[in-house]
Amino acid sequence: MTDEELVDLLRHESDRVERKAALSGERVKNEIGQAICAFSNDLPNHRLPGVIVVGMHDDGACAHLSVDDSLLRTLAGLKDDGNILPFPSLVVQKKILDGCELAIVLVHPASTPPVRFRDRVWFNLLPFDQRPMETATIDDLDLDLFEHTYLPSAVAPEVLAQNDRTIRDKLRSLHLMSPDGVPTVTGVLTLGKEPRGHIPGSYVQFVRFDGTELTDPIRSRHELDGPLHELLKRIEDVLEANIAIATTFVGSATEHRRPDYPLEALKQLVRNAVMHRSYESTNAPTRINWFSDRIEIVNPGGPYGQSTIENFGRPGITDYRNPHVAEALHTLGYVQRFGVGIAIARKQLAENGNPALEFQVERSHVLALVRSVR
Repeated sequence: MTDEELVDLLRHESDRVERKAALSGERVKNEIGQAICAFSNDLPNHRLPGVIVVGMHDDGACAHLSVDDSLLRTLAGLKDDGNILPFPSLVVQKKILDGCELAIVLVHPASTPPVRFRDRVWFNLLPFDQRPMETATIDDLDLDLFEHTYLPSAVAPEVLAQNDRTIRDKLRSLHLMSPDGVPTVTGVLTLGKEPRGHIPGSYVQFVRFDGTELTDPIRSRHELDGPLHELLKRIEDVLEANIAIATTFVGSATEHRRPDYPLEALKQLVRNAVMHRSYESTNAPTRINWFSDRIEIVNPGGPYGQSTIENFGRPGITDYRNPHVAEALHTLGYVQRFGVGIAIARKQLAENGNPALEFQVERSHVLALVRSVR
């Protein structure tokens, strides 16, 4: 791998790169051992070496580490200390890239996987929303939408004015295209001309029932899809069209108008559903079932990460199954602050006089239940 190829790889988030600021402590050595094992197994089938960089922070900033022979020997010793079997194929080098002193470990895919670290098999995978969508090409993306809407929202005007990078480089830098030039899942969801053609569950099904049961007659039905900004705009238009406003008079002249549901609360809950749902393990859509006495928003995929069945919805407890989808929604203006959507919905419901928000949390899905003003 040339220095130019290495610099280009390190510019982007990739499942072929593991960064460490320093080789400090047993925990970091274990994480490097796991990364060597993962790159050796090459589950994504890159057929290219993985790179472990010591001397660089996770965000790509130089850690200003002094790389000496002792550090290089320690890294090289991980090959044959007996913890990684079969023995990995790796090369340890000292590099100075863009003025930053680094220790580089190139790990080649194993010829006889699986490789184990301390008797366990490890794999190095990006979050699903950052993985390449192999069915898509750049022609499947709406590049006008990217250049005229998404890019100006994501990058400061003065930076854009000085930016002479290619469209592919711009897409890569914003996690919308992989280093290999394939649109990512987030790229398809955000800019795809037909996202549903690549990710079958990437739509919202809205059904309004004339009653309180799924078996009651249907008043209206919509299947809403498209890139994220268009999808959410269409959903929110449908929500607003279905809200009823009750008018009462206080005294003889004061008019008081109150919706059966506060629109902002519903927006927050639907945005949460689109952001946190599983796109990987199901083809089910996000479902909005609107009954005469309540709304149920059903989100495919159970709680994720530090969010569990027991603590779901508790203030301060949040995690991101789709961190780059969340980033895209923030860029598009649908998320101003992370981790507060449920709190905003609860506040809006309380101020409008609705009963408290309820959740039914299962391993396969999350149901948010919003009851009408009584």
